[in-house]
Amino acid sequence: MAQKKGNILITGVSGRIGFKAAEMFSKRYHVVGLDIVPPREKISQNFTFILADLSSDEKMNQVFDRIKKDFGDHFVSIIHLAAYYNFEGGAWEKYVAITIKGTERLLKNAKKCKVEQFIFSSTMLIHAPCEIGEKINEDSPIVPKWEYPRSKVETEKLMHEEHGSIPIVILRIAGVYDDECHSIPISQQIQRIYENQLESHVYPGNLDHGAAFIHMEDLLESILLTVEKRGELPPETTLIIGEPDTLSYGEMQKEIGRLIFHKDWKTFSVPKWFAKIGAWAQSLLPFGKKSFIKPWMIDLADDHYSLDISKAQNILGWQPMHSVRTVLPKMIEELKKDPKAWYAKNGLTYSRK
Repeated sequence: MAQKKGNILITGVSGRIGFKAAEMFSKRYHVVGLDIVPPREKISQNFTFILADLSSDEKMNQVFDRIKKDFGDHFVSIIHLAAYYNFEGGAWEKYVAITIKGTERLLKNAKKCKVEQFIFSSTMLIHAPCEIGEKINEDSPIVPKWEYPRSKVETEKLMHEEHGSIPIVILRIAGVYDDECHSIPISQQIQRIYENQLESHVYPGNLDHGAAFIHMEDLLESILLTVEKRGELPPETTLIIGEPDTLSYGEMQKEIGRLIFHKDWKTFSVPKWFAKIGAWAQSLLPFGKKSFIKPWMIDLADDHYSLDISKAQNILGWQPMHSVRTVLPKMIEELKKDPKAWYAKNGLTYSRK
């Protein structure tokens, strides 16, 4: 196999970000991809897939034995994207086994190799939400509110303590989307409005609050620059990666309604207790569509995330080229073009009459 500028190891390579990252890096490097299932499509001749289970000491040791035998023990970068998450709540033991202990296993094996850089994908959600007019930066308070960000906080701590001589970069990433959406929160919001569901007209929080996002292409560019500038970075680097412009939930509602129905979409604030009763009652229905919104999510409805990305701009020379505000029309255009296909691509069940 023709080897290019060196080896890059990517975990979670069959996921949406991992697959795109492998496609990008295999044009310049030889990529070794790890996951519990193979990628959905062939990537390139400069890509090798290895079945890997981060929750097993023995299997991870075997994976690295094979990698060192076939490709040597030198890595330009290890890009660690694999992690556990779910929107049902709970399952902390899986977060521990896969996200926390899985990273520990990966790092333990990496320390036996020559690794120029170890990149860990964290989340902006480890930070406490901010007020309107404020910005979250890398030094903002750490207050994870549910299992997913909590697992990232624990893993960041582990990496700081255990990385040894391997330079590490922690990327605290906003919600990822692309031109076809591929964002669970955004696609669910679009679906509710497209189907004119009752939930599309009510919101148990401040409509002026919102969450930051990042386009897939901009995220990939930030990862590429992180690898290319590895020799210039300090032994430990933490960067927030997201768009500086946060679109509020109310603005999103109005824009989606306008793009779909060409009219102003009415959304009303409701008390959290009322929304929780509705979500709980809908979860008990034996028939009909289950709501994506779970009672525990309602407590987070007021959270506002607006990001200060100046550190990534200064250190990487990186600047997002997209925004949710300008890409929403493309998402809705794709939806209108072929609703069933759009639903399928976004993991939704098409039921609109």
